Amino acid sequence: MTARETTVLFADVTGSTRLYEAAGDRVALEAIGNCIDTLRRAAESAGGRIVKTIGDEVMVLFPTPDQAADAATRMHLAVDALPIVAGQKLSVRIGFHAGPVIQRENDVFGDTVNMASRLVEQATRDQVLTSAETVALMAPALRTATRRLYDITIRGKLEDVALCEFLWRKSPDITHLPSAGVPRKKPTTDARLRLRFGDKEIVLRRRIETITLGRDPGCTFVISDATASRQHCVIEKRQDKFVVRDHSANGTFVAVAGEDEAVLRREEMALRGHGSLAFGQSTAQAADVLEYWCE
Repeated sequence: MTARETTVLFADVTGSTRLYEAAGDRVALEAIGNCIDTLRRAAESAGGRIVKTIGDEVMVLFPTPDQAADAATRMHLAVDALPIVAGQKLSVRIGFHAGPVIQRENDVFGDTVNMASRLVEQATRDQVLTSAETVALMAPALRTATRRLYDITIRGKLEDVALCEFLWRKSPDITHLPSAGVPRKKPTTDARLRLRFGDKEIVLRRRIETITLGRDPGCTFVISDATASRQHCVIEKRQDKFVVRDHSANGTFVAVAGEDEAVLRREEMALRGHGSLAFGQSTAQAADVLEYWCE
């Protein structure tokens, strides 16, 4: 066994369960296999070495975090270009972490591998997550395409891990070419979101601001309900919309006035109008309910 420094990346295909239900086993298996091959080619084009494929997940090694970030961008773009199958669109979620690994034959082991695996579990579809520790090793241009999210607790580690998102759509490696003749929508700068939880009220209006909700004492709104996760969900502003993104075990329940209640499970949703959020159970049953107004 030999030790080496590397960056470990996991890419997990999302949407496969629905595809099997919609298209049947044979068609779904072929489409997912094509998606995995697409991920492999994108990773190799960025200098990665495929270690193995585990179900719908690919594990890749890169010499540097910059190459892993480049590969993550290429992977998302390549999968996004794949055709829709039986009305279903496959996507991918990615996590990567840099550090030492133990290499044995053609496989690698160790804390860095475990960290990268936990990061991809935290990611939602179309998202790339890494650690603040890894971001510090990236080139300045790529660091500007990251943002700090929140801390997560990982079994076996004494301290929480600072989670960061790599904004691959804003990566300096991507050139955006707006369609000719189509005016670009300007974000509404005065849009705001009012949140009320118990006797605490917050107005979210800044261009970049993240509200965290969960049982962790460090969250913006601390949820006491046992069905809530430590880092249950986040609310953030994106251009002229406010988005809630679930990271929990039991789901985030969103009730928009006049509509059926929605349940987010490692998914995200743009908030609209007036409504409420509950954590791990329905808003009709929960004691801890967050009320919101989009204004």
